[in-house]
Amino acid sequence: MGLSVGIVGLPNVGKSTLFNALSSKQAEAANYAFCTIDPNVGVVPVPDKRFDALVDQFSPKKIVAATVDFVDIAGLVKGASKGEGKGNAFLSHIRDADAIAHVVRCFEDENVVHVDGRVDPLADIETIETELILKDLETVQKRLDKAQRAAKGNNALEKKAVAVCEGLVERLDAGKPALGYEVEGEDENRVLHDMFLITAKPSFFVCNVKEDQLGSIESDPLVAKVRALGEERGVPVVWISAAIEAEIMQLPPEDRAEFLESVGLEQPGLHDVIQTGYRMLNLITFFTAGEPEVHAWTITDGTKAPQAAGKIHTDFERGFIRAEVFGVADILEHGSEQAVKAAGKMRLEGKEYVVQDGDVVHFRFNV
Repeated sequence: MGLSVGIVGLPNVGKSTLFNALSSKQAEAANYAFCTIDPNVGVVPVPDKRFDALVDQFSPKKIVAATVDFVDIAGLVKGASKGEGKGNAFLSHIRDADAIAHVVRCFEDENVVHVDGRVDPLADIETIETELILKDLETVQKRLDKAQRAAKGNNALEKKAVAVCEGLVERLDAGKPALGYEVEGEDENRVLHDMFLITAKPSFFVCNVKEDQLGSIESDPLVAKVRALGEERGVPVVWISAAIEAEIMQLPPEDRAEFLESVGLEQPGLHDVIQTGYRMLNLITFFTAGEPEVHAWTITDGTKAPQAAGKIHTDFERGFIRAEVFGVADILEHGSEQAVKAAGKMRLEGKEYVVQDGDVVHFRFNV
């Protein structure tokens, strides 16, 4: 599995419906808890108008979009950290994800049961976050116990692990997530990383609303509560109508624009979910483009040119000479690489160049 975003939330908040729309798969969605037992995984293309423009420009024989894996994880309930609702199995699936999309119910509907019998997005968030913190606390306590035993034998690494874990226990006990807990030193960072703590992962909120809320989303009181919490924490908040999104994905592509207009949307809300998940993983895209293939390559922000070249092939990194770089707008304006060069828009970059989001790159190498 590639870089992944785990979709979490209480039962019946729309997680599986969202997943169906994201992946065009049909994970079972039903009006009762624990409908999803094993996690469903969908490889989802990242919407990118720059990529689409390059495809239109070159009409290539092959196209490869950037992707993110979305993992639909069964609904968590109070007590999940202790195994309620098969919680331990579900939480182990979250541990493997790189980021978390927390789906929150922000709609009233008497026909869709709420596991706690009320619609209160902030209370729902607190329930989920408490369970994740408790699960992490259990993980850290086990690691601490192991470290304390080993440290008696003067194991230097385990002594450092004791300090890391004691600080984490204090933080988690106070109801704070592991994200933001800072340690110094390579050994300490390794101890922290190797615990794969759930609350150490970046996350964002996805407010699930009904169709009739879309026209007044900016003033919707339930969404406003989540947005205020997101602003307070510096956490992104997006909103969608999962049911509408799933319906859109059932339509032929040529009919989707008209349907979006009919419900007052400029683009599918799924685009915001996918792009937010992509950004949460600190990812950017560069392109290689020509008639044989237009390919979107995913790299971590801050990657230098040789390492970006290595995403294509290890020989490209090993024998890197230089990168020929220009922008998508340049190729669209001038029509060909030769014309881009003639217009002075192509740059030659060396080993220290940090590849930028949206670069179109041709690597020169020799091995």
